[in-house]
Amino acid sequence: MKTLTDLGRADGMSRRRFMNMAAGSCLGVRVMPYFGGLAGLLSRADGAPAMPGARAQHVIYLFMSGGMSHIDTFDPKPKKKDVMGPVEAISSNADGIQLGSYLPKTAGVMDKVCVINSMTSTNGAHEQGQYILHTSYALRGTIKHPSLGAWVMKMGGRINKEIPGYVAIDTSPEHSSGGFFGATFGAAPIGSPDEGLQDSQRPGEVSEDQFERRLVLADKLNRRFHERFPSADVKGYESLYQEAVRLMKSEDLKAFDLAGESGATRKLYGEGRFAQGCLLARRLVEHGVRFVEVQLGGWDTHYDNFTAVEGRCAEFDQAFPALLRDLEQKGLLDKTLVVVGTEFGRTPEIKKEHNDGRDHHPAAFSCLLAGGGVKGGFKYGETDARGARVKDKPVQIQDFNATIAHALGLNVDETVFSPSKRPFKIADKGQVVKELFG
Repeated sequence: MKTLTDLGRADGMSRRRFMNMAAGSCLGVRVMPYFGGLAGLLSRADGAPAMPGARAQHVIYLFMSGGMSHIDTFDPKPKKKDVMGPVEAISSNADGIQLGSYLPKTAGVMDKVCVINSMTSTNGAHEQGQYILHTSYALRGTIKHPSLGAWVMKMGGRINKEIPGYVAIDTSPEHSSGGFFGATFGAAPIGSPDEGLQDSQRPGEVSEDQFERRLVLADKLNRRFHERFPSADVKGYESLYQEAVRLMKSEDLKAFDLAGESGATRKLYGEGRFAQGCLLARRLVEHGVRFVEVQLGGWDTHYDNFTAVEGRCAEFDQAFPALLRDLEQKGLLDKTLVVVGTEFGRTPEIKKEHNDGRDHHPAAFSCLLAGGGVKGGFKYGETDARGARVKDKPVQIQDFNATIAHALGLNVDETVFSPSKRPFKIADKGQVVKELFG
């Protein structure tokens, strides 16, 4: 069994493990799953001032994992039947913007949406493409870069001190990591939206009196440990205990409980984890969470592309319009940037030998922005007649991320140094696409 001396000499991960074990044995709860969202700003003030002109306070990032086919969704090519297959181009409620026929409900909210049809990348593999989309940096074996949400927490701070500022719903921890900022800047993970934030309440078998006695015991253990090993890291985890306990007693925990929504509202968003994740995301920003990511997987359509895309679009087409309308009705859309991002698109060529599949295509694809001060009913950039190459106004992934940061009022030119003293920026060398803002 490790002694306090052993633990004092251990690395940060071991200390974190010690704190988690202590919470489990003394308090009857686990607190580590949501450390990241709670402790993102132990060393800086909450709510850093925004850059002039910024309107967005929150981000809801809808990640289309696998490579969404731009041609079948937001960049249809009606004159190229060999490219479109069975998909038709349909008009939207925004002049000059057409969508694939699998998105009829989304067509009714395009007046609120900015479509970027000129996204381009050189990363055609999922792992590398998803990594750079989330971090703005190429995947390296020697360093773990912070995710975009971690950057937002580092530079922008929390709004509501009672609950996590960064939450990832049904998404990979690899995409929501604090990277070299440390685990305290990573997202609070949620699996099923219906289950909410796990291990955040006092267990029923532990009474209030028992819980308070365990808190006193834990406090005594902490003080002894801190007196013996007075390091900044260990002191930081004392604050984590205080934050975790405060969360457990907070009224804002109800933000994570979808039971607070009416049946009609849940039906409006639709069934499925993504749809309900979008509803949970709205609840979270309503309670002051700054950055929420929700994932919709299944877009890797090498085989039977049209059946797969139709299925993915069915859930997206119900939830996305509902989210925008719900945010607008509650007065939140103007200060919430809704992002739809994917790592790359799909080939214009239809692979007959793969039952009409489409392969990876990073050279040209589409992403969306809505709310948060961006122009609605606006199309930016253009691909060629087949959707194979960007024809006008190319947007790199780093530019896309810089634009998100700009909408939040963050300084994209601010340099932050890693523990190894290397300089980094939130979007690397990305440039803000200022034409997207009204």
